[in-house]
Amino acid sequence: MTARAPERPAGAAGGAVAARAPRAAGRSRARLGSAALTVFTWAVGLVFVFPVLWLVLTAFKEENQAATDPPTLFFQPTLDRFTTVLGADFVPYLGNSAIATLASTLLVLLLGLPAAYALSVAPVKRTQDVLFFFISTKMLPVVAVVVPIYVAAAHLSMLDNVWTLVVLYTAMNLPIAVWMLRSFFLEVPKAIVEAARVEGAGLARVLWSVMMPVMAPGIAATALICMIFAWNEFFFAVNLTAARAATVPVFLTGFITSEGLFVAQLAAAAVMASLPIVVVGWAAQRQLVRGLSMGAVK
Repeated sequence: MTARAPERPAGAAGGAVAARAPRAAGRSRARLGSAALTVFTWAVGLVFVFPVLWLVLTAFKEENQAATDPPTLFFQPTLDRFTTVLGADFVPYLGNSAIATLASTLLVLLLGLPAAYALSVAPVKRTQDVLFFFISTKMLPVVAVVVPIYVAAAHLSMLDNVWTLVVLYTAMNLPIAVWMLRSFFLEVPKAIVEAARVEGAGLARVLWSVMMPVMAPGIAATALICMIFAWNEFFFAVNLTAARAATVPVFLTGFITSEGLFVAQLAAAAVMASLPIVVVGWAAQRQLVRGLSMGAVK
């Protein structure tokens, strides 16, 4: 005779099914919540990207199509607006912006790196006071100092000079750069510095050969932010320059005339003005993300 397997109580099977039902419902709610979050994230992203997308589309329209109400959604793209912008002496303005941005960013790094290194690795009693003084210079409205700066530049024959903007942009970005670089220096493990000193490395050698490679992403992030601030600066440029040293933001105001607002030309000029910084940011995005996230994960 063969042994019969014990019969499974009917209630046990029903209990297992009943136990699986809440888990399945929980997984369904989790998937639904994840899908809803994804849709919401894409919607928020599109809201932020839409003005930029509309700006680019407007740059390829005819002038009469750019000013229609309701907006013209279907049109034949044209490059005439970009040709008009290039024919309006856009390149000299672009060159002035490039000189002022690159030179000021280089000066900011040359001055800010030693200052941040001293304030992080070898702080003194008044370090916090110095840091507060640096950041307090950003609290003063720019309009409050433009008249003294204008008078000083006029006495020095430095009005309408791109190097005046270099000095001002350096002073404008240096406090932010010192604070950022100091935070990056503080994230470098002290064991690295101590090991270099044990091997006989001096102060300059520790800074340039040991710490600089470690915090290269932070330096890249600081440089990119300083470049963005300098490239977009308008107030000093419009008040201290005229024909020779005017920058791209000043050039954009030329499309607001007594004849009206040339929307398509302004959009084309804005796209061309934004393109250099967008390209630099895209090329340095990996370093930027690493630099801005330094110290976020221990």
